[in-house]
Amino acid sequence: MKLKQTIILFGAALLVVSCATNPFTGKKTMALVPNSQLFPTAFAQYDQFLTENKVVTGTKDAQMITRVGQRIATAAERWLTANGHHSYLNDYKWEYNLVDDETVNAWCMPGGKIVFYTGILPVAKSETGVAAIMGHEVAHALANHGQQRMSAGMLQQVGAVAGNIALNDPRARDAFNQYYGVGSQLGVMLPFSRSHETEADKIGLYLMAIAGYNPTEAAELWKRMKANSGSGQAPPEILSTHPSNDSRIANLTALAPAAVAEAQKFGVSKFRE
Repeated sequence: MKLKQTIILFGAALLVVSCATNPFTGKKTMALVPNSQLFPTAFAQYDQFLTENKVVTGTKDAQMITRVGQRIATAAERWLTANGHHSYLNDYKWEYNLVDDETVNAWCMPGGKIVFYTGILPVAKSETGVAAIMGHEVAHALANHGQQRMSAGMLQQVGAVAGNIALNDPRARDAFNQYYGVGSQLGVMLPFSRSHETEADKIGLYLMAIAGYNPTEAAELWKRMKANSGSGQAPPEILSTHPSNDSRIANLTALAPAAVAEAQKFGVSKFRE
């Protein structure tokens, strides 16, 4: 019992002392792994990835990825400075690379290291489509979603250990192990991940608008994403790390006017073609 209480108190103490504040939402977030540790690791992994993949340089597409990335990063800096977070990006090391790969994907690592695969460009269709993707991926990094996922995974493991220590009956322990993994995944981890995607959609929409790109095009991008996913049956949203395409499209459509209004605060009254 004493050991069980110690583990519970330790977990509670971690939550209290290891929190950060998301500047875009004002919410407290888990930060069991500080950015001072996370960023150098991410940078090293990014450099390793580039050595193992074909990076496209000097083309119009590669130049577009860099141009859009720089505009989104500038938009983020403008928004953060205007809202009292002028030093938030001090440790970010922005880098934008296009990789020759048919995968329909793009990502941004903690600290601002970005990769677009050539396979996503036909779905993006235009520079504005690229901006919608870029804004979303950058938003994940700015909101420290990677840090939060790592923290949640650590707490999930602490819960598993605590349960096994607390239960002396082998049958009860077996039942706990059987249901804890599924329950914590469906009830906590997957909803946590879906909330991150929705949050990144909103932040990304604001960033692309402040950067001068029409936010109403984000919903159109996701219509193309939906069409590109094919006719196969997608898993129910409750079993997915991402909101459904339809939920995403509806959400982005509803948020677009607010993104336009936010851009106007920064003097953006006309969007790039």
